[in-house]
Amino acid sequence: MNSAQQLLWSQRDFLHKWTCDHPAPLLRWLHDAEVLSSACYLSLLERSPSNAVAQALEMVCATEESSQKFLRVLGEVQDYYCRDLQAWVERHGRIDAVIKPVTTPVKVEEKKPKGPFAKLFKGKTKGFSFPPEVKAKEELKPSRSVKMTNLRVPISAHKTTLLKRTEQLKCYSEGNAEASNSASHIEIRYTDLFVTEDNDFIDSRQHEYFDLASRRARIYVHQACQRIRPCDLLSPQGASGRPPKRVKVKGIAGIGKTVAVQRMVYGWAIGKNMREFTCIFDLRFRELNLIEGPVSLLDLLLERFRYLKEALPDLLSSPSSLLFILDGLDEFKFPLEWNDQDKNIDVGSKVPVSELMVALIKGSLLPEASVILTTRPSTEAPKRFFQRCCVVLGFEEAQVKEYTTKFYKDSEIATKVYDYIVNNDTYLFFPSSPLYCYIICTAMAEFFSYGTQDAGEAKSLELNPPRTVSEVYFCYLFTAIKHHALKGSADRSTPKSEVLFLAKQQLTNLGKLAYESLLQRKIMFDRADLEKYSVTPADIQSTFLCQILRPLKEETVEMFSFFHLTIQEHLAALYCAINLFSQEDIIQALDAWCFGDHPPSSTAAPLQNVHLDMDKLESLQMFTRFFMGMLRARLEGQLDGLVNVPIGQKDGIPTRLGFWFQDQFRGRKLDNQTALNLLHCLMEFHMKETSTTAAPEIKKLYLFKMKLSVVDCAAIHYVLQFSPHKLEELNLGYSNIGNRGLNRLRPILHRCESLYLRYNCLDRQAAILESAVLRSNACQVKKLFMCGNNLGPEGVLELWNALAHNTTVEELYLDITGITERGTENIVNCLSKNTSLKMLTIVGNDIGEGGRRRLKELEQRRPGLRIIANFVDDAGLLLAYLDWVEEIRVDKDQMDSVKNVDALQSVLKGLQVARENVEKRENAEKAKELQTKIEELLKSSVDLIGGR
Repeated sequence: MNSAQQLLWSQRDFLHKWTCDHPAPLLRWLHDAEVLSSACYLSLLERSPSNAVAQALEMVCATEESSQKFLRVLGEVQDYYCRDLQAWVERHGRIDAVIKPVTTPVKVEEKKPKGPFAKLFKGKTKGFSFPPEVKAKEELKPSRSVKMTNLRVPISAHKTTLLKRTEQLKCYSEGNAEASNSASHIEIRYTDLFVTEDNDFIDSRQHEYFDLASRRARIYVHQACQRIRPCDLLSPQGASGRPPKRVKVKGIAGIGKTVAVQRMVYGWAIGKNMREFTCIFDLRFRELNLIEGPVSLLDLLLERFRYLKEALPDLLSSPSSLLFILDGLDEFKFPLEWNDQDKNIDVGSKVPVSELMVALIKGSLLPEASVILTTRPSTEAPKRFFQRCCVVLGFEEAQVKEYTTKFYKDSEIATKVYDYIVNNDTYLFFPSSPLYCYIICTAMAEFFSYGTQDAGEAKSLELNPPRTVSEVYFCYLFTAIKHHALKGSADRSTPKSEVLFLAKQQLTNLGKLAYESLLQRKIMFDRADLEKYSVTPADIQSTFLCQILRPLKEETVEMFSFFHLTIQEHLAALYCAINLFSQEDIIQALDAWCFGDHPPSSTAAPLQNVHLDMDKLESLQMFTRFFMGMLRARLEGQLDGLVNVPIGQKDGIPTRLGFWFQDQFRGRKLDNQTALNLLHCLMEFHMKETSTTAAPEIKKLYLFKMKLSVVDCAAIHYVLQFSPHKLEELNLGYSNIGNRGLNRLRPILHRCESLYLRYNCLDRQAAILESAVLRSNACQVKKLFMCGNNLGPEGVLELWNALAHNTTVEELYLDITGITERGTENIVNCLSKNTSLKMLTIVGNDIGEGGRRRLKELEQRRPGLRIIANFVDDAGLLLAYLDWVEEIRVDKDQMDSVKNVDALQSVLKGLQVARENVEKRENAEKAKELQTKIEELLKSSVDLIGGR
């Protein structure tokens, strides 16, 4: 046995004793030094600390090479551990110091801690000589502008404290018929998020869920290079190559901002990320809410990080080495005056905490320090104060699969749940948020965790796997109630109505709190708010409320909120569903929530004192969808135990609602978002009688530029399938539905007389799908707009073949669709057989000389077919493109939304191809104007991207 091995074997008991309280730093560094494999590392993190260290030591001692690596790692991580270990490293850590075997253990007397923070500083020493290998690594680390010799002990204490605070993720999971409320190591449970540059110039005011859906609809594979890891938020950017000093990260509630911050802080504390910073201060706005009087930054940090008292003056004297992470601006109760003139304050100036935060964010205080701010989209934080703005878009499908795998202990169950999620378009979008993912996984556990049991027992919940979003949330709620009400071990055959009855009073109180607060747009509650609605804070941890409400405790802060805004909206909807009985009350409520109509006098509790701001109605759209879902659940008897509906008041509601929806589509001028919300309400209600009455009134559906998700397409299809008539117009231009969205709409596409699918990120597969629609004997399509989609030559060949047999299409628009010369090979043969087509536009495509010859031949064979292949051929077309360019110029967000840079370049190339004929035609002036404007727009786009 060689020397390093022998040393470690002989000293194992002492090394175990000194590191077993907190093995995470040691294990992580051993993993990165390739001593532990990834699988082994994660396995050790799941064990008890003592077990993990014992197993790691046994593995390390297996070879001389791993033993030597272990000694080097100890030199790196010794500051996380006691003085006894540091003394041992100083004596034995050098490789040349272990040539002679050591057989006698070093005995060091341990000292008892003297105060509450003594364990953090226990045995720390200033005198230490790094081994040569460690010194070499230290020389590679970023230079510090402060004297680390004076800061080593307090910074080590700070890192140790942050590690212990950030290394565990709270997780709620299902398994073995009982709910567990436990913690899991962040390295095991954390799943990477999709973070990208926030290029929206105007912050959206719509519901967070819809805003996120719109943003995700604008993200494509070609943006992969723009994805940002949270630890790289402060990496150099742009032409300057300088790291940004102020960074804003926004995302909806539950998208993972706080967990991403936790992961970031953990990475720094363990010594693996953002090592350019000497110190990180993480501050939460909900904690800052408690500061009522003036306070200085120095006093604030002294109160939050008391163990840094001696080090703070040195740290603040060199602000370029500091990072402030300000988490949750949306939870801050004090108003922020962004436009006030900057005040001359320093770290010792006492000012209101709101002024202090504004000064720190704007950079009038400690401008050299770095700041990362997290917030929800609805909270104002002007972009002009930040060098980088990012948006968290949650999970992609790969991360949903990873999260699902980590959620369930059984890989077979995880696979079943994941497959069910991705194959159900009705709520496919929801798992993009980590918190939605948790809700769905919890709800689904009831239906996939009992495959080995009898069918009768597996169905004892009296529920089917959820089809709609409302059903997912109700399953989540019922799962929480069942496990707590029945203590997780009761007979699963207990009737659902009995389970709900046990929680009736609590759900009613909680629902009323949720509803009345929702109307006031209130999401944070103190103890008095809860007690006003007879919700007892002490019950939160011991009842199902622990799955609904979360206490926000930091130091002396005590606030409460629902786990997620949608949880609050769902409970509010449940409360209304069990308190609105008559048809008239339900109609008055929908009029109020959807259109702001003040309800006449009513005795129903949810309609008392309802005063809604017309500008804020969009914030109630998710709530109205939940209400329709919960109303159906009540009518079907799923809420028995919570409500006793008077005899006769169940009858007629679906029919009456059908007439109400009919009236809205017939008599109101609906904006796009409201029309889409009504479709979603019908899908959540999911009653054929209602949809059959309402759908025939939809003659046109105009959802231009709505940025539709697959779930939106599912809602459109669900309602329109009940209409027996053709649809005069379905305009989905610039909606980014993609192939998957188009496929969801496939069963109704043949009934659309005018079908607008411009700029929807469609490709060859979409062309194949649309070709099948055109071949259908039931096809009623007369106008088809496919402009701006990358159909390519193969896709267009499919369309020509379909048109050879089609007898309905009169106008076909294929501008900028990637058609090449090959894409015209069968155009003459196919379109010569067609008798209905009167207009074909094919501009912006590089069809070559062969393609142009074929078009001339086609014109001769089909004299009644007008073909526009050049922009100079048609004045109306030129004017339309001039309007389009102006629209993009005004709306900068459009430039990125559907690859318009590529489209503009295609138009520019088309104009240049026709240049030799421009001077001879009457449209020459307009063509030159269009070319000039496109060139200016493309240049401004390049300048804008470079500026970012």
